Amino acid sequence: MNAQDVSEKELPYHQIPAPPETYTAGTVVARMIDGLGFRYYWATHGLTADNLSYKPSDKNRTVDETVDHLYGLSRVIYNSAKKDINDRTVPQDVITSFDHKRRQTLQNLKMASDIFKKVTDLTDHEIIFKNKNGTVKFPFWNQINGPIEDAVWHSGQLAVMRRAAGNPIDPEVNVFLGVRGRQQN
Repeated sequence: MNAQDVSEKELPYHQIPAPPETYTAGTVVARMIDGLGFRYYWATHGLTADNLSYKPSDKNRTVDETVDHLYGLSRVIYNSAKKDINDRTVPQDVITSFDHKRRQTLQNLKMASDIFKKVTDLTDHEIIFKNKNGTVKFPFWNQINGPIEDAVWHSGQLAVMRRAAGNPIDPEVNVFLGVRGRQQN
């Protein structure tokens, strides 16, 4: 195993964590986020500089722009978990390094999942946006069909774009089991 492999295994989601022992609203949402984290991990693992600049057409985002969008979605998911406002009136930290964006996105998803695993009632975990015109709140339902599912969608786009760019996802990745490698039943 080389140094990069060790560093990669320190990141969350090289495999999906063991499932919670009980089913609650929070543990189900946490598991959805864990599945997203696993897909994102492998959709972004081993991307090259050429892959990051790839886009299917002039009207599409590049892979790197899609990674930026996923980072932003991970922040919204994490802020909802923490019950924090997505404050668009203050400048956001700009992360230019792909490795840093990837690491922070994975960490945001893991921290959100860890919070939701302890939650039984999602009512207070609204999505709150603040901009120059005021504050808008959305119920947790919008978290599911909005940022979480949007991030799953875009992780799939990354998988398709990297394949089109000549660097497909490792064929040993098993999204059903949440592991890389063949597992015995």
